[in-house]
Amino acid sequence: MGHLLDRVYLGAAWIAAFTILAIALLISAQIFLNFSTRALSLPLPSTIPSYADFSGFMLAAATFLAMPYTFRSGGHIRVSLITARLMPRARLVCEIAALAGAAFLTGFAVYFIWVLVAESVHYGDVSNGTIPVPLWIPQSAMGVGMTLLCISAIHSLVETLLRGAPVIAASEEV
Repeated sequence: MGHLLDRVYLGAAWIAAFTILAIALLISAQIFLNFSTRALSLPLPSTIPSYADFSGFMLAAATFLAMPYTFRSGGHIRVSLITARLMPRARLVCEIAALAGAAFLTGFAVYFIWVLVAESVHYGDVSNGTIPVPLWIPQSAMGVGMTLLCISAIHSLVETLLRGAPVIAASEEV
């Protein structure tokens, strides 16, 4: 089960990477249009409608979808100033407490993100840009990413309890 979850986290990270690539392509296309209409006087549209909205939505999706993989890879900032000086057993207790707290807090966030999505669907909320985008679409990407982060926190907590040792490698600065 753990390998399947790790593949899901990796898949979400790949989706986030392609989303960042899509942002780069969209912004590059906008720059090309600006240049071609102003400098070259080509008869092209000068802007992509709602490109800033789409870029923002994709950035939010990429951020949230990348979090579970980053968490499991030890890429999030971990303050180990105190825990590095603790005995191994006390360090394990601190790790378990931190993972339990992370699971609880991300679970709390998951609940309210999905409530927000439900409200957006119920009220028919759309973005204010030139192209009205139903807000539940970008909010759902955020909800999926946060749900996966919560699952990864629970996954890490269970693995830590079963192994009796931390499963997330501390990424120390060199």
